[in-house]
Amino acid sequence: MEGASAREQSLAGAGSANPSTAISISENPAGLVDIGRQFTGDVSIFMPWRGYDASGTMLTAPGGVDSYRNAFVIPALGYSQPLTADSAFGFAMVGNGGMNTTFSGGIANPACGMYGLPTQGVFCGGRAGVDLNQALIYGGYAQRFGNVSFGIAPVMSVQIFSAYGLGAFSAFGLSSNPMYVTDHSPAYSVGGGLRAGMLYHVAPDLSLSVQGSTPIWSTKFQNYSGLFAGGGSFDIPATIGGGVSYKIMPTLAMMVDYKHIFYSLSPAIGNAMSPIYPGTMGAPNGPGFGWRDVDIIAVGFEWNYSDRLTLRTGYSYSTQPVTAQNVMFNILAPGVVTSHIGAGFGYAVNQNSSVDFSLLYSPRVHVSGQEYLPGFGYNPYSNISIWLEELEVTLGYTYRWDRPPVVVAKY
Repeated sequence: MEGASAREQSLAGAGSANPSTAISISENPAGLVDIGRQFTGDVSIFMPWRGYDASGTMLTAPGGVDSYRNAFVIPALGYSQPLTADSAFGFAMVGNGGMNTTFSGGIANPACGMYGLPTQGVFCGGRAGVDLNQALIYGGYAQRFGNVSFGIAPVMSVQIFSAYGLGAFSAFGLSSNPMYVTDHSPAYSVGGGLRAGMLYHVAPDLSLSVQGSTPIWSTKFQNYSGLFAGGGSFDIPATIGGGVSYKIMPTLAMMVDYKHIFYSLSPAIGNAMSPIYPGTMGAPNGPGFGWRDVDIIAVGFEWNYSDRLTLRTGYSYSTQPVTAQNVMFNILAPGVVTSHIGAGFGYAVNQNSSVDFSLLYSPRVHVSGQEYLPGFGYNPYSNISIWLEELEVTLGYTYRWDRPPVVVAKY
């Protein structure tokens, strides 16, 4: 997610050094001391368009195939409460991310009959796809020391996952637990970790931030212990990052953020797709989606146009997590977009209430590679091109019981 709130998304994920809402605890809990007592609630309509084009394949259904179900609701809530002039606590619940693909079971696949598999579909198992939802719940505390504040926020995760139509990977002895690869009811996982951050007001017009999180160590998806490496393990990756906010003019702030996501340290996400031999899927070092770590840079601008209206825009770019060698598995999770373009506004209804709106668009990106045939290797006559395009619309509401105090650097 390029930010959990409407404000952060309109800035394309920038703003960790310039907190404004209680939801910002999910990025940098140190900002709690700067935002006063408030409640924030946001709801996003997330619309991903995804699919693939394949030719010369011997296992994967050929042709141009699009996933359906293209709209999802993602909520976010936050509350902050000052304790003293220099301390505060808060909590937030945000959608961290996820992935859904749903490919029709009626897709013709000539390979199914050749391999003796009874149904059609992308991988000869009928309707195919995955559904992963991640929600994070934070409870945080921040303390200010002069012009520097520190924050810490233990985090609990809830994940829900299901997979269906992956019959080809539960056949031929490829899995260490073939009964738990596909077509089970949704599996639940809970986990915990820690997020911490620092916010340094260098001068009235300049702020710096550093923040990061541990992995969120999670219980296993038992119903899919034969699919994910480590017997169904799916930890949420650690992150580290920082930001700067500078007021170019009294009414115009520029924000720049950097983030690194450690996908490679979660075996189910980071392990390479190949090789796949009998008994490897679900094994401790079994195949995964082959995602590389990504580096993200975001730049955002916020202009206080008037006492009531604030205009925002932003752009972020991330390196590509999916490589050509891992394209076939990532038909199920084609997270290949690299650019995010955000725009939005905030409007103060009165002294206490405000609304925020954002549009976040990710242009279509393709990644291509060869099909992998378990036990045999890559098919040199094949080409699979996966693609993703996204649009997210978010509406937020914030109620402030008191206006946050002006932060004066104490030297």
